Amino acid sequence: MESTRRDVTKNNKVIICENVSKTFEGKKGSVNRVLDNISFSVRENEFLVLFGPGQCGKTTLLNIIAGLEKPTSGRVIVNNKEVTAPGADKGMVYQTIALFPWLTVMGNVEFGPKVRGVPKKERQEKAKYFIDLVGLNGFEKHYPSQLSGGMRQRVGIARAYCNDPYVMLLDEPFGHLDAQTRYMMEDELQRIWQKEKRTIVFVTNNIEEALYLADRIILLTNCPSTIKKEYIIDLPRPRNYVDKRFLQLRKEITMNMDKSQY
Repeated sequence: MESTRRDVTKNNKVIICENVSKTFEGKKGSVNRVLDNISFSVRENEFLVLFGPGQCGKTTLLNIIAGLEKPTSGRVIVNNKEVTAPGADKGMVYQTIALFPWLTVMGNVEFGPKVRGVPKKERQEKAKYFIDLVGLNGFEKHYPSQLSGGMRQRVGIARAYCNDPYVMLLDEPFGHLDAQTRYMMEDELQRIWQKEKRTIVFVTNNIEEALYLADRIILLTNCPSTIKKEYIIDLPRPRNYVDKRFLQLRKEITMNMDKSQY
């Protein structure tokens, strides 16, 4: 199967967040404002990282883009359509690996196309392409319990890609992995993204991970979260954690963060 890589169109805004705010009602009528008037856009095939302190609303914002939550005010547009619900055009990869334990690797990866009614031969050919792409050739008949944490996350990435989403949304997908596996998966995700171009929004609170992966970083404040600053990361790939400019950016962004929730 040939790559379904999309051509880069740098000025095409694939995701647009317009004045997005989110408020949750607490006990006894109390109100918790999590997001406050957030606006930004994401270009075709851009790797955007949402970065900020823990519990600052990054996941809530990602869920709104995915259509899993509704904004209290404002709106999100993906591929020229306002987001009102989840859909196959938005692939989601979570920190908690949400594979079906009763399905094999093949069964998990082909699940989305199967639900959509794609014929068996076509969907399994497509699933095999993405299983190979994430480096799991030969593991098609294995179950999640037979795989390591990093391998299970590869299955999650392959499953999201196999559904042919227009955008990929990743919520701290490597946060639970050990340091060595995390570095390996960062390299793997970058390789897959360069091969199978998609617009990516990636949530993390790890500064090194953000700098290693991002074309652009949006730095968020503590709740109620707003955009504090945007950083264009024009470092060449593959990146070096001890490169002088990498370390300068790490220091600058770290010093500019709100740290009250750390």
